[in-house]
Amino acid sequence: MKQICLMLVLAVSSLNVYAQSFQKTQFGVKTVANGNDVEVQFYSPTIVRIIKVPTGKTFIKQSLSVILPPSKTAFATKQTGNVVTLRSNKLSVSVELSTGAVEFSSPTGQALLKEKGNGTKLTPFDDAGASTYNVYQSFTLDKDEPIYGLGQHQRGDLSQRNQKYHLEQGNVEDAVTFFQSVKGYGLFWDNYSPTEFVDDANETSFKSQVGDGVDYYFMYGGTADGVIANMRELTGKVPMFPLWTYGFWQSRERYKSQAELTDVVKKYRELNVPLDGIIQDWQYWGNNYLWNAMDFLNPEFPNGKKMADDVHALNAHLIISIWSSFGPKTKQYRDMDAKGMLFNIKTWPESGLETWPPNMDYPSGVRVYDVYNPAARDIYWKYANEGLFAKGIDGWWMDSTEPDHFNPKPSDYDTKTYLGSFRKVRNAFPLMTVGGMYDHQRQTTSDKRVFILTRSAFAGQQRYGANTWSGDTGSSWENLRKQIPAGLNFSLTGMPHWNSDIGGFFAGAYNHGKYQGAGAKNPSYQELYVRWMQFGAFNPMMRSHGTDIPREIYQFGNKGEPIYDAIDKSINLRYALLPYIYSVSWDVSKNQSTFMRALFMDFVNDKKVWDINDEYMFGKSILVAPVVNAQYTPETVVKVDEQTGWNKQDGKDAPAKAEVDFTTKKSTQVYLPAGTVWYDYWTNEKYNGGQEITRPTTIDIVPLYIRAGAIIPTGPQVQYATEKKWDNLEIKVYPGANGSFVLYEDEFDNYNYEKGAYTEIDFSWNDASKKLTIANRKGSYNGMLQNRKFTIVLPTGENKTVTYTGKKTEIKF
Repeated sequence: MKQICLMLVLAVSSLNVYAQSFQKTQFGVKTVANGNDVEVQFYSPTIVRIIKVPTGKTFIKQSLSVILPPSKTAFATKQTGNVVTLRSNKLSVSVELSTGAVEFSSPTGQALLKEKGNGTKLTPFDDAGASTYNVYQSFTLDKDEPIYGLGQHQRGDLSQRNQKYHLEQGNVEDAVTFFQSVKGYGLFWDNYSPTEFVDDANETSFKSQVGDGVDYYFMYGGTADGVIANMRELTGKVPMFPLWTYGFWQSRERYKSQAELTDVVKKYRELNVPLDGIIQDWQYWGNNYLWNAMDFLNPEFPNGKKMADDVHALNAHLIISIWSSFGPKTKQYRDMDAKGMLFNIKTWPESGLETWPPNMDYPSGVRVYDVYNPAARDIYWKYANEGLFAKGIDGWWMDSTEPDHFNPKPSDYDTKTYLGSFRKVRNAFPLMTVGGMYDHQRQTTSDKRVFILTRSAFAGQQRYGANTWSGDTGSSWENLRKQIPAGLNFSLTGMPHWNSDIGGFFAGAYNHGKYQGAGAKNPSYQELYVRWMQFGAFNPMMRSHGTDIPREIYQFGNKGEPIYDAIDKSINLRYALLPYIYSVSWDVSKNQSTFMRALFMDFVNDKKVWDINDEYMFGKSILVAPVVNAQYTPETVVKVDEQTGWNKQDGKDAPAKAEVDFTTKKSTQVYLPAGTVWYDYWTNEKYNGGQEITRPTTIDIVPLYIRAGAIIPTGPQVQYATEKKWDNLEIKVYPGANGSFVLYEDEFDNYNYEKGAYTEIDFSWNDASKKLTIANRKGSYNGMLQNRKFTIVLPTGENKTVTYTGKKTEIKF
C-alpha cells in the first residue's frame, strides 16, 4: 500500500514538472514558453492575434495597418496535457505550452495552419541605436495547399508556393505581408521592415529586419471572400469611388502643355469615343529643381484653373501627378527642410537636367519627405490644396509612393523618421502618404469623393480611396501575361482597386525602321495594345498610359480600320457595363467583395482552377479570358526595367511582316470552371463547365463567358459616365440556375451615401418558374429616378419591357 501511494505521489509530481501554466485574459490567454512571453488575443470570433516577445520585455505597438480593436469574444479554454486550446464559435487556437507553438483549426476540427516547433526566433539587433530584434516565424503548410497574395509581383505565378521574396516596396513590386490559403484562412504579418518570405519543402516563413516581437493576425473566413472580409474588418473597409472613375482614362508620359491636354479631350468628343478622365503627368511645375512644386510654374501651363475648367466643360475629369519628394527650389522643400522632415536617400530624378543617363555633375537635390510625420503631411496637403485642389483638380496621381530609392546603402535605413528608423517602417511608406491625402481631403470637403491613383501599397490601403497601378512595365506580351496574376494576388490581399498601364509603359522597342517615331502604326504594337486594352476593360480602372508611343485612339488609325474599331469597341463595352460595374463597386464596399476574382474564389471545388493565371472573374458573373499571346505578329521580346527603359534608343527587334491582315480569324483556348453552365457573351452559345474549349477570335473580341443565374444590367451608349440617366436599362438574364443581383445608384460623387442617400433594387431569377422578380426599391437620393423602363433579355433573344415605379414587379417567361 505504501508503495502504491509513493508511486501516486511520484506520478503527480511528474505531472507538475511537465504541466505548464497559462493565464486567462479578457481577450485570450498568456503564457511563458521557450524564453518568450506568448499571448493569444481574439479580435473577433474569426480573427486572432499572436504576440511573442522575450520574457519580461514590454511590448507596446500602435499598428499602422490594423484599426480594429480587440473585442470581447466568447471563447472557452481547455488544457489537455501541455496544450491549451481556445475555442470561439468560429475558430480553434491551440498553444503548446512548453514550446509556444500555435496551431489553428476550424470549428469542425479541420487543421488549418500550425507554427513549426521552435519556429520562433528573436535575435537581438541594434536598429540605429534602438535595441530591438530580427524577427522570424515559420509555419507548416499542407504539401498541395496553394496560397495567394503577398502583394503584387511580376513573376507570372498565381499560387505563391515555392517562392522566395524580398518584400520591400519597389516600382513594379508591391510588398504586402499577407497571404491566404485555398483552405479559407489568411495570415497578416504586421511588420513594416524589409522582410524575407520563404516557402519551400521545409517551411513557410517570414523574417523581418526589425521588430520588438512576433506580431501576426490569423483569420478564418471559410472562403476567399470570407478571408477578405476579415482582412477589411481588421484594416479598413473600402469607400465608394465616384462613378466617373470607372469610365475610360487617357494619359501619356506626358502632355507638354495645357493646350495639348485639352485638345486630346476635344478630339475624343469630336470622334464620339467615350472618355471620362485625362491625366497630367509630371513637369507641369517646370524644371527638376522645382520638382513636385504642386503649382503650374511651367510656361506651357499658364493657367491651371482654366485647364481644369476647360476639361470640366467637356464633361471630363482631370487628375494630376504629385510625388513623395520635392526639389530644392520649392516652398515645400524649404518648409520641411527647416523642420528636419526630409530624407537623404537617392531618389528620382537624380539630375537637375532632363538627360539620360543622369548627369550627376548637376544633381537635382530632390529629397523624399517624412510621410510618417503628421506635421509633414499637413504641409503636404496645404500646398496640394492651395496649388491644385482649389483650382479644380479632381483627384491625385500619387507617383513614387514606394518611394524610389536608388542604390540603397545600409546607412539609408538608419535615417530617422517620426516613427523610428526608416528600416523599421519602410514598407508602410505608401500607406502613410496615401492615407495623409485621403484624411486631409475628407476633412476639407464631403462634396467630392477622394480618388487616388498610386504606384505602391501596403495592407490597409483600401480604406483610403486608392487604386494601385502595377508600375513602369515594359510593353511586351510576357509582361501582359504577368499582369493578370499580379492583379489577382494584389486583390487577394484585400485591396480591390488595381490596374496597369494599358499597352505597357516602356514601348520604345516598337519605334524602329519605317515606324521610327510612329510605333502606334507598327502592327506588332497594335496587336499588343488592343489585347491589353481588352484586358484593361475588365480592370477596376481602365487607363491607357505609357511613354515612347502616344496612346490616344486616333494615333492607331481611323474609324473603319480594324485596330481603331477594336479599341473603340473595348471602350464602348466598358461603358455599356457601367451599371454592372458600379453595382459591383457597391458590393465591394458594402459586402467586402472583390472586382478581379481568381477563379478559385468562386469555384474552389474545381482543383483545375487553383493555379489558372490567365483567366478570372470580373465581379461574380463575368469570366474574362483575355487573349495574351500574339496571333497576328511575332512576339517582340522587350527587356527593360524602370531604370533602363528611359534610354530612348530605337527598337532593334526584327520588324513585323510588311502586311498584317487583322481581319482573319484566329482561336484561343478557354477553360470553363466546373459547377455551372456558361454562356458566350457575344454569341449566347451555351457550354457545360469543367471543360476546355476552343474559342474562335478576331482582333476585336475578348472571350467573355457568363455563368448561369447571372443578371447583368447594361446601360445606354454614352460619351461619359453620367451623360444619360439609367432610365431604360437592358437586364440580361442567363437561365440555368437561380440568381440575384442588386442594382445600386447614388449621387455618384459625394459622401451622402454614407448617410443613406442611395437606392438598391434587387433582381432575382427563379429558374424553375422562369420568373424574374424586381423587388421594391430600397432607399432614396436627390435626383433619383421615380419611374423607369427595364428591358429583360434572355440568351434566346426573348425579351420583355416593363415600366418600374419602385414597386415589386414580376416578369414571367
